[in-house]
Amino acid sequence: MPVPGFQEFMLPMLELASDAREHSLAEARTAMAARFDLSEEDQNELLPTAKQTRFSNRVAWAKSYLQQASLLTSSRRGHFQITDRGREVLTEEPPKIDISFLERFAEFREFREGGKGEAPIPPLAKKGAVEVEKETPEEALEQAYQSIRKDLASELLAKVKGSSPKFFENLVVELLLKMGYGRSRADAGKAIGASGDEGVDGIISEDRLGLDTIYIQAKRWDGTVGRPEIQKFVGALHGKRARKGVFITTGSFSSDARDYVAHIDPRVVLIDGRELADYLIDLDLGVSQKAVYPVKRLDSDFFVDE
Repeated sequence: MPVPGFQEFMLPMLELASDAREHSLAEARTAMAARFDLSEEDQNELLPTAKQTRFSNRVAWAKSYLQQASLLTSSRRGHFQITDRGREVLTEEPPKIDISFLERFAEFREFREGGKGEAPIPPLAKKGAVEVEKETPEEALEQAYQSIRKDLASELLAKVKGSSPKFFENLVVELLLKMGYGRSRADAGKAIGASGDEGVDGIISEDRLGLDTIYIQAKRWDGTVGRPEIQKFVGALHGKRARKGVFITTGSFSSDARDYVAHIDPRVVLIDGRELADYLIDLDLGVSQKAVYPVKRLDSDFFVDE
């Protein structure tokens, strides 16, 4: 089943702590997984950044929100205990605990409003009630980032497709240099510029010492590149006794073309328009930084007495 929204974990976590004992987040994850019958696959689903599981993130945010409302207290790093207020809340036998429920507590309202002189925490993204209840603030931030990146990639690719052939050649040179290929800019530029050579648009050194050579095909196309075009490129590689090649296009590759290069020698890497745009963004080519929002966490080691 899908991982429940972080607000759905609030009441079960408070009930877990009702024995007044100290509990760890690891215990909480085990209890929540059993409570909601989550499979290993459910528990291991990663967030878009692939640095944390969605399940762990939501359990941690449920604990954090309960602490902000003073229903739980952090006894030590990664651990929590119920407070007197938390026990009082459980005596009410609430059907659920969510953000609306926690708003009754002044500490939580101050936390949400940002405190004196601070900007308030914006509401979670309004994508429909179901999604709002599921997303943690961190997830909302990640999804907003992915949406911005996707829009930028589309805009960037459209710009590249509308560029001149010479600009595209130069862009390929800059991209490969950023990736660490080529002995020098002059070497790379000269290599790419020699186009139309039996299905090969250019060559570039794999490293600064020039110990191996990569052959390149760069096509500014709108459509789908099929297997015949890739076979033509591979034939040119065989003719040069080449072992490595890169085929870059602003379009896409057919599944047949991708399957073909997966089972051949020489080794051929296919980079389609979507991947090209991602590389340009990651390597800061054709884009500039607009804003940075550092996301920090508590350094518990700082507060350890010597």
